[in-house]
Amino acid sequence: MSKKSRTQSRAEKAAEIKAAQARRERKRRLLAIGGVVGAMVLIVGGAVLISALNREDVEPADVGASEYGFVYGPDEADHTVVIYEDFLCPHCGTLEAAAGEDLAEQADQGAVRIDYRPVAFLGEESVRTLNAFKVVLEESGPDVAKEYHDALFAEQASAPLADDQLVELAVESGAEEGAVRGGIEDMAQEDWVTEATEAAAADGLQGTPTVQLDGETFDDGSSWQEIGANLVAAVQE
Repeated sequence: MSKKSRTQSRAEKAAEIKAAQARRERKRRLLAIGGVVGAMVLIVGGAVLISALNREDVEPADVGASEYGFVYGPDEADHTVVIYEDFLCPHCGTLEAAAGEDLAEQADQGAVRIDYRPVAFLGEESVRTLNAFKVVLEESGPDVAKEYHDALFAEQASAPLADDQLVELAVESGAEEGAVRGGIEDMAQEDWVTEATEAAAADGLQGTPTVQLDGETFDDGSSWQEIGANLVAAVQE
């Protein structure tokens, strides 16, 4: 074997080792996240669901104070709302469908300031999706990120989305493909996703969605659709 061939072989072997290490580290992180919420996973009809149990145990959130939150609405709003959510959680999708558009409208009118606290409770696909959201937030700014947030929930029935679909949805939301594709495909914000999920669990989060209105747990209703409608009514008062 020539010197050039031996050098190339060593380089390829080193790349394989590095890739294997990266895969092991990613698996370790996913297992760590799964361990945080494993006791709360419910198997219903073959689907994995997480519902917000013991919501009263979550520490009151200081709106706008967390590096893991995404705030929408003015500082001087009459009300504050905190929503812990997972983009793949069907209950979160129900809440978003019932209240998301109206809450955003109330925020635009100055009635409420919303602090979204996304987490990844539902395994690898939740991690991938939240990573994509954070990439868009970092690279394209809050206005595009809000559009992407809404679009991810609108497409929840099609989840999990492949990388190309996540990128396409980001572009449709206003992001530049060149700015976000690399971070989405390379999981550039995976550490942030892990930290955000662990921080929420440390605050007492038991499941998603969990809602706080003006610093207190809000669960007025017998379903997430009803809770969403009542939440909108409450911020209009």
